[in-house]
Amino acid sequence: MLLLGGFRTLVDAATAELARRGHEDVRPVHDFAMRAIADGADTAAELARRLSIAKQSAAKTIAVLEERGWVAGATDPRDARRKRLQVTDLGFEVLRTGEAIFEELRARWARQIGTTELEQLEKHLADLVGAVPIRFDTPGWIARDVLPGGEGLGG
Repeated sequence: MLLLGGFRTLVDAATAELARRGHEDVRPVHDFAMRAIADGADTAAELARRLSIAKQSAAKTIAVLEERGWVAGATDPRDARRKRLQVTDLGFEVLRTGEAIFEELRARWARQIGTTELEQLEKHLADLVGAVPIRFDTPGWIARDVLPGGEGLGG
């Protein structure tokens, strides 16, 4: 629970700082979606699969991202009937700003507990979680109501 609390603390602080820097409408799911799109999830179906959400939810997320100018649809060069998603320059700016804020938050933690201690904590966490600590399907995973092995959380 402490790890989840640490994650939530960072995300909440980053979201608040993004708002202070003029990006008041950014939510964590937007970051996950734009990263997945930048990584090749260029359709609603593929975004839904990568984020472990329903296609309808992916379509709604895409609509918000397009409305805010962070994602645009481009005609597929292989099939003019299809629209391929891509992150816009403004979307990449939002992602870079978020990354910079996370670095600032990390520096704050280093000042609070010490650089060596933070590096050791990060090393231990890397040993525990492996080479790919962040997966794009995290929003879907957090929302699931089934534990590994199939038992439900709600009884």
